[in-house]
Amino acid sequence: MSDAAGSLQGFAFCHTGLDRADTLRGDAGALRRLWPQARLLLLDAQGRAAADPAGGPLPLRGADLGGGPGTAIFLGVETDGQAWFALDAAAAPDVRAEHWLDLRSAAVQWPVAQAGAFAYARGMVYWQARTRYCGVCGGAVAFPRGGFVGHCGRCGTDHYPRVDPAIIVAVSDGRRLLLGRQPGWAPRRWSVLAGFVEPGETPEQTVVREVHEETGVRGRGCRSLGAQPWPFPGALMLGFCADAEPGPPRVDGELEEARWFSREEIGQALARDDSASEGPVLAPPISIARALIEHWYRRGGDA
Repeated sequence: MSDAAGSLQGFAFCHTGLDRADTLRGDAGALRRLWPQARLLLLDAQGRAAADPAGGPLPLRGADLGGGPGTAIFLGVETDGQAWFALDAAAAPDVRAEHWLDLRSAAVQWPVAQAGAFAYARGMVYWQARTRYCGVCGGAVAFPRGGFVGHCGRCGTDHYPRVDPAIIVAVSDGRRLLLGRQPGWAPRRWSVLAGFVEPGETPEQTVVREVHEETGVRGRGCRSLGAQPWPFPGALMLGFCADAEPGPPRVDGELEEARWFSREEIGQALARDDSASEGPVLAPPISIARALIEHWYRRGGDA
C-alpha cells in the first residue's frame, strides 16, 4: 500500500478479524461441528442485526437454535477458532429478538471487527435474497458451500456473490474541494462525488466520466487512495483524489447542487456536527467519503 493509501483512516467496515476459510465452505461435516459454539448474526428483512438491550450483538450461538447450519451463511473463523455465521431472521422464527440495530449505528457502537462482520453478513444476506431464482432459466436456486454459491437445480448454472464497484473521489483545483448535494439528502449535507463503474471501463476512466457528467468539471488525473465495502446494499467504494480545471461546476439533474469549497470552509465543516443549526454538514465519519475530505484537508488543500 502506498503512503497515500495508508493516509486514509477512520472509516468503517474494513476489518472483520475473520479468516474467511474458503476450504471449510465445502466441508459440510466441519461446518456442522463448528455450529454449536458458533456466534450468529441474525439479520431481519431491513438488514438490521438482532441486538441485546445495550445495543451490542445478540449473544446467540448455534446451540441455541439446535440442529445444523442449514441455510446459515458461513462467514469465517477468528484466530482462536471461533466460527461466525449469518442467518436471515425468517429462518429462525423461534428467536425472539426485542432489539434491532441498523448497520450505520453498529459502525459507531460496535467494535470494528464486529461491525465489519455485520457489513459482510449484510452484503451476503442481501445477495442471497435477490438470487432466489436463476437468471438463465428461472429455476429455483439453492446455496451450497456455506452459502457462497447459488446453484440452479434446473440448468446447473452456478451464481456467485456480486458487489457493484463504484468510484468516490475528492476533486481539487489545487486550492478548493468540489462537493455535491443529491436530492433527498438531509438539509445542508454535502459530500464528494461518486458513481458506479460501467462495463468496459476502468475505475480511473469512471472518475473522469462521472465528475464531468455530474458537474461539467474536467479532471486532469487521479490517484487511488483506498477502498471501503459499502453494503447499502452491495457496493465497493473505490476512493480516489483527482486534479481538475478550476471552472464553475454545473449540475444536470443527478445532483441538486455542486460547488467549490475553500480549505477554510472545509475546516469549519469538519469541526461542525450534524446537530449544528447552520452551515454545511459533511459525510459521516464512518464513510470513506469523510476520510477523503479529511485527507484533502490534512494535505493543505492539495489532493
